[in-house]
Amino acid sequence: MTINKIILGDNLDILRQIEDNTVDLIYLDPPFFSNRNYEVIWGDEGEIRSFKDRWAGGIDHYIAWLKERVEQMYRVLKRTGSFFLHCDWHANAYIKVDILDKIFGSKNFRGEIIWQRTNAHNDAKKKLAVLKDTIWYYTKSEKFTYRPIYSTLSEKYTDDFYKYDDGDGRGRYRLGDLTAPNIRKGDSGSEWNGFNPTVGNRHWAIPVKIIEDLVGTKKAKKLSTAKKLDLLYKHNLIKISKNNIPSFKRYLSDSNGTLLGDIWTDISNIPAQSKERIGYPTQKPEALLERIVEMASHEGDIVLDPFVGGGTTIAVTDKLKRSWIGIDQSVQAVKVSELRLQKQQNLFSVPFTVQLYKYDYDTLRYKNAFEFENWIVQQFGGTSNIQQRNDRGLDGKMPDNTPIQVKRSDNIGRNIIDNFKSAAERNDKKLFEKNRKELKPVGYIIAFSFGKGAIEEAARLKIKENIIIKLVTVGEIVPIAKKPTISIDISEKSRDENGIWDLELTANGHSDAGIEFYSWDCSYDSKKGFKPSLIIDKEGRHRHQFKAGLHYVAVKVV
Repeated sequence: MTINKIILGDNLDILRQIEDNTVDLIYLDPPFFSNRNYEVIWGDEGEIRSFKDRWAGGIDHYIAWLKERVEQMYRVLKRTGSFFLHCDWHANAYIKVDILDKIFGSKNFRGEIIWQRTNAHNDAKKKLAVLKDTIWYYTKSEKFTYRPIYSTLSEKYTDDFYKYDDGDGRGRYRLGDLTAPNIRKGDSGSEWNGFNPTVGNRHWAIPVKIIEDLVGTKKAKKLSTAKKLDLLYKHNLIKISKNNIPSFKRYLSDSNGTLLGDIWTDISNIPAQSKERIGYPTQKPEALLERIVEMASHEGDIVLDPFVGGGTTIAVTDKLKRSWIGIDQSVQAVKVSELRLQKQQNLFSVPFTVQLYKYDYDTLRYKNAFEFENWIVQQFGGTSNIQQRNDRGLDGKMPDNTPIQVKRSDNIGRNIIDNFKSAAERNDKKLFEKNRKELKPVGYIIAFSFGKGAIEEAARLKIKENIIIKLVTVGEIVPIAKKPTISIDISEKSRDENGIWDLELTANGHSDAGIEFYSWDCSYDSKKGFKPSLIIDKEGRHRHQFKAGLHYVAVKVV
């Protein structure tokens, strides 16, 4: 299975091609059953077609549409995997009862995460405002990855509780109990420094990890309760009150924050002017996905988002050093996600690929020859020849061993046909004669296009000698698109006394397939690659301020 890949297509078809039990974590944010216009985010053919499919027959049809996709997700999820489905109030009950409980089983239900995405607005005066989304959390079995989650402590909380400071550079701390209810056997009830916990029907409760950090795990196990308390006191980790009651110093610098449950109120929706916002209304904040990914996976695990949208899941997953797969039916969603990943790529980033319906002619035509041969032979259904020398000009073979030759060229001439015929016959004369007698191709030549001489010679061999050499264009194997053309016009709007230039950049693009949007990089560096400062520009116009000097501007058209 190829990982770190964005795939354009219907996720149901793509999911069926993924092997069983291969994915560690699945997060999906499918289109909600809200019938709002904003559900059509991008407006291209793939998304509109999917939108119509969902709404063909009301809630029952929507549940059926989603269920068959979740069934495939369950199949590809590992036994130790976790599953998160993001939805709103319109269909959350139907989704749980009719889909998730039936597929995962109610025993594998792990929680209903309530995410408060907004605060109440003026409409709350007229009706009860909806402020939350639901994220259903299931696992495939009782063995799964779970790491406790914490929220950042508020300033008020730290001021109220972390109010002590010894001035020794360790910062603020609060006091915690060194005892717990009930008397226990052993020395956990022994007296220390004149204080005996059993008087209050309690026992010593010493933080084990702190002791292990001070002396090591093996030595910590051998220490008596009194020795442990002496150690803590020696390191100034115990404060004794006027009443001779010892307390443990819990430092703010050691706090992970507040342990969280299933109600998340500390992650807000993305503000309108946030740099994180890329331009569509249902975009989820990166902090939300960071929490889910860190809670339910480890570095190196595979994360799947079958409704990739604007790419938040895969962008976050990539930063957190997980592998990923993203799928979407919208070409714009795929390209926006690609640009978003490009923007955050650095020298240590793992390469990723994008699988589209159409392949770019220039990219294929001028690709490394050996890489192209291997790839196109596999796309054709054959096996590539791993030898680069002494291969008689044969680059692969079909399942029945019929040879394949690949020419990364246009207008292939007659001499190629002559040479290939001889090579195919020398390679396996019995197979050559067998295919000839049965009027099957004795071989295949793959090229971008064939000249008149090659076509005529292939026809002559078929008619006069019963030798069929099948000429196959790359475009017959994979769909090919021509790159759009583009140029930039620059006009000065103003210039101030500090040498700041306000320029308007206009992209002049043309594509036979139409133009979806433009992306701009106003600090382009060819070594670092295209890192867009503006991802989605529908008009092809961008205002930007430049300091006096040399600048490189790059624009992409989708």
